[in-house]
Amino acid sequence: MTSITTRPATLADLDVVATLFDAYRQFYEQPSDLALARRYITERFQKNESVLIVAADSTGTLIGFTQLYPTFCSVRAAHTFVLYDLFVTPAARGTGAGRALMLAAEAHARNEGAARMELSTARTNLIGQSLYESLGWERDITFLVYGRNLRE
Repeated sequence: MTSITTRPATLADLDVVATLFDAYRQFYEQPSDLALARRYITERFQKNESVLIVAADSTGTLIGFTQLYPTFCSVRAAHTFVLYDLFVTPAARGTGAGRALMLAAEAHARNEGAARMELSTARTNLIGQSLYESLGWERDITFLVYGRNLRE
């Protein structure tokens, strides 16, 4: 198994993270748009609107990332995080990078005093679901999630 390390992303990482983010969006059937990906990631980073954690292989090459959004839970009256993005390059899948990113995200949230983390994934993302459940994440059976597109 490859040695995987995780760390918070830095400004110097953003071009590579943008490329990973573009591939992540393509996984969710969005057209490739590296300029959009770079702009979006850079804005979130510069405005401190999200937390980016990267995974690197033993050579230091970035092979994945996760992006967390801080938010709040009114019911718990507490700080929470939404783990919105998790992506590992196809070549690095099976190396433990996804697990390492998930654990790093949980550690970050705990260190920030968060009461909870949440994520959602495509119903077809069975590999992701298996990872989440192996780490103790539970599928919500109480609430339904709704969404509405405001831009078409």
